[in-house]
Amino acid sequence: HTVEHSSQNGHEWPEIKKAASEKRRELVLQGPTVDRRVSTAGGLSSAVYSLTLLNYLEVSQCPSLTQLHEDIRLLTNLQSLVLCRNKLVSVPRVDTLQALKVLDLSVNELGSLPEGVCGLKELTTLNLSCNRLETLPEGLSQCPKLSTLNVSKNQLISLPPDMFSERLELLSTVLASDNLLQELNTEVRLLPALKVWSWGFFWDSYYKIYCFFVGNSLRDRRLEKMVNGCQTKSVLEYLRGKSRVGSEGGSDGPRNTDKTKTGSQRKKKGREADDVEDVAHMLVRVVHVSSAPPTLMVTVSPEVRDVRPYLVCCLVRGLNLRPGNALKRFLMAQTKLHEDVCGKRTTATIATHDVHLLKGPLTYGVKPPTQLKITALGRKEMSAVELIRNLHLEAEELRKQKKRQNVTGLHKYLQLLDGQPLYPCLMDAEGRVVSFPPITNSEHTKISKTTSELFVEVTSATSLQTCKDIMDTLILKMCELNRFTSEHAEEAGTDGEIPAPSNNSTSELTVQQVRTVDPDGSLKVVYPSKTDLTNCPGLTVLW
Repeated sequence: HTVEHSSQNGHEWPEIKKAASEKRRELVLQGPTVDRRVSTAGGLSSAVYSLTLLNYLEVSQCPSLTQLHEDIRLLTNLQSLVLCRNKLVSVPRVDTLQALKVLDLSVNELGSLPEGVCGLKELTTLNLSCNRLETLPEGLSQCPKLSTLNVSKNQLISLPPDMFSERLELLSTVLASDNLLQELNTEVRLLPALKVWSWGFFWDSYYKIYCFFVGNSLRDRRLEKMVNGCQTKSVLEYLRGKSRVGSEGGSDGPRNTDKTKTGSQRKKKGREADDVEDVAHMLVRVVHVSSAPPTLMVTVSPEVRDVRPYLVCCLVRGLNLRPGNALKRFLMAQTKLHEDVCGKRTTATIATHDVHLLKGPLTYGVKPPTQLKITALGRKEMSAVELIRNLHLEAEELRKQKKRQNVTGLHKYLQLLDGQPLYPCLMDAEGRVVSFPPITNSEHTKISKTTSELFVEVTSATSLQTCKDIMDTLILKMCELNRFTSEHAEEAGTDGEIPAPSNNSTSELTVQQVRTVDPDGSLKVVYPSKTDLTNCPGLTVLW
């Protein structure tokens, strides 16, 4: 059935009035104030559906919102539709939203998907976590650009077979924890993003798939221990072996092969299983923005809207970079994230800074290429024009050395700024450029073994949700690295740097919220919010 329009005049909603008068492309409606309006009006104001210029719409944390009007179909320019943490029991058809890239329906009360989802050709991220879904529709394979699917914390018994279709050539992340799944389909090896051959080398892939099936009562107890331990590589290796044995002679193969192993091998396997079963949960404490010094705030200039509009930031304390190769491991992990979830920096870019070397408050804005000057990592100060010219020359030289026809994928991010009259940059209180996404950040604020607090930024031209998802992934990786460092004793300062004063090692991280605001002080986004860090297996978040 359809929902009646709210009778309340949309111009009484200041956010809607402002978006209409300024022809804004983004609108965020969230929190108790908006929820009271929704409750009074019986739904969203009809004026929302007249904002046809919107490419980002977020309506969240409104428990009074149970349904949307079918006129949502009129917002055909939407690229991101975020409807999380409401009480939606249904969502109308979305097949007219053909530009949609991100659809977030998490933390609602949906029993089924909105019609038309399977026809969204541009969809890259679908978040359905924390609902009441018992089945997923056939047809997800008709979303050829789908790269991230989150169906965790539902009531799913199985996943549709076509979810493992070769047509989903970009599908790299599947989150399905805390459902009623009993089997893990070995057809996952057929996903082209893994470049899986008939013998099933899961990690011989361009993008690695992360299958999080934690919290499901799998029939295979050994597999259940591995997935509950977040041992992704072990899970994929086990599935590879199971698939191979199955193709050679039945599903009982893996159990039979155990009988031929020596006692020492069985003991070793027993220890490994115990290790998997005894995975320690990682802990993150979130410090509210009200406790943050004003210098941590980031003002976003309106000019970035047409260049690289999306930015999220936070401050991280407790990451121990002193011992042994801890710093090197973190930098390698950041590089790996750039290659994988950031699409070689074409989807998003991560930058980390030593907080004590930053002079806030910060401004995220734009500069003409000839006026943007930065001391890039490992280089002297130069203009953006010079820097990009040098990087192009280095990429071409590498292409010749490798005898390739085109430059490496690693350098494709350089093309993102081709023809742009203005370049995005993050500036400190003195106007000095400390970050030039997606190219580099500054030598002046780079992290070292002595860094005790990090300022982290993620920027993207794709969507705000993309920034948040990647920041979630980065913080989870920080926790994993911190736990590894705390569990493996290494000497500090082995690379010649002066070690920082030692203190008691702990794997706990503290994440300080950071606000980004408009020039007039209106909130754009705060990270992390209550809707963030909710789908990180093994991570406990304390607010």
